[in-house]
Amino acid sequence: MCPTIVPLMRETKKEQDIYFTSLIDTMKILVATEKPFAKKAVDGIRGIVENAGYELALLEKYTDKSQLLEAVADVDALIIRSDKVTAEVIAAAKNLKIVVRAGAGYDNVDLEAASARGIVVMNTPGQNSNAVAELALAMMIYMSRNRFTPGTGTEIQGKTLGIHAYGNVGKLVGRKGKALGMNVVAYDPFITDEAVFAADGVKKVASVEELYKVSDFLSLHIPATEQTKGSIGYDLLMSMPKGATLVNTARKEVIDEAGVVRALTEREDLKYITDIAAGNQAELDEKFCKRVFATAKKMGAETAEANINAGLAAASQIVDFLKNGNTRFQVNK
Repeated sequence: MCPTIVPLMRETKKEQDIYFTSLIDTMKILVATEKPFAKKAVDGIRGIVENAGYELALLEKYTDKSQLLEAVADVDALIIRSDKVTAEVIAAAKNLKIVVRAGAGYDNVDLEAASARGIVVMNTPGQNSNAVAELALAMMIYMSRNRFTPGTGTEIQGKTLGIHAYGNVGKLVGRKGKALGMNVVAYDPFITDEAVFAADGVKKVASVEELYKVSDFLSLHIPATEQTKGSIGYDLLMSMPKGATLVNTARKEVIDEAGVVRALTEREDLKYITDIAAGNQAELDEKFCKRVFATAKKMGAETAEANINAGLAAASQIVDFLKNGNTRFQVNK
C-alpha cells in the first residue's frame, strides 16, 4: 500500500497561499568569491536576497575548483567577482539561470557555454568606474613623479590625455583629467555621436593611430576581445610623443608584451604602468626599472565603496531578473 502524503495544514487560506508560494518561489543564490566582498557588502546582499524570499549561500576564499563545482550544483543564481565560470562550472550547475559578474569586465565567464544552456550573464556596469578612474589618474601622477623617488619629475597639467574607449570609466577619467588641467582626447569606434564627447569638453579623434600619436598619457579601457587581444604594442607605443606613458587599467590580454619590450628598449623616454601584471613582468622590471610599474594585485575596483556598490547591484539585478525577467544588463544577448 502506498503511503499517503498529508500536507501541512494552515489555519487560513492566506497562510496556505503563502506557504505553497514560498515552496514554488524559493531559489538559491550563491556568492562565490575567492576574494570576498566586504562584510558590509555581504550583509547588504543577504538583505536584498532574503527580503525577496530567496536563500543565500556563501563560498568565500575557496582554494580549489572542486569546491566551486560542488557549491554550484543546486543553485539558481550566481554572483562572482574575478572568479572563473568555465564550461565545466556551468555544466555542474544544473539549475543555474543567471550569473552576475560584480564589476564591468566579464571575460572570466564562458559566454558561449552559458548561452548554450540559456543562462543569462550580466555585469554591473558603472559600479566600479570611479574607483578605476581615480586609480588611473593616480598612476599618471606616480609615473610623472618618478615613482616618488628622488629626481625632477613633471606635472600632468597641460599634458594631453588620450582615452582609448570612452565608456563609463573612460568618461570619468576624462572629466577628472580636465579638472586637473589636462587636454583630453578620446577614441571609441562604437560612439558615433560627437555630442557625447563634446558634452565633456573632450575632442574625438578619427583613429586609434591618431589617438596614440598625440597622447602624453594614454589611459587604456578597451575590453579583451578577439579583435583587441594583443593589439597594443610596438607600433602604437613608438608613435607616442617624447616622454609618453601608457596606463593600463583594462586587461593584460590586450597588450602585445613582446612589442612593449621592444618599444621600451628602443625608446628610453617611454613609460608603462599597469594594474594587471604582464606575463613578462619580471623581465620588464629588470630591464626598465623606474620606467615600468605593476600593482601587486589588480586593485582598480579595490575600494570599500566599489566593493559594496557592485555587490548590491549584482544582488538587485538577480532579484529583478528572477521576479520580473529584467535582462537590462545582459551581456550574452
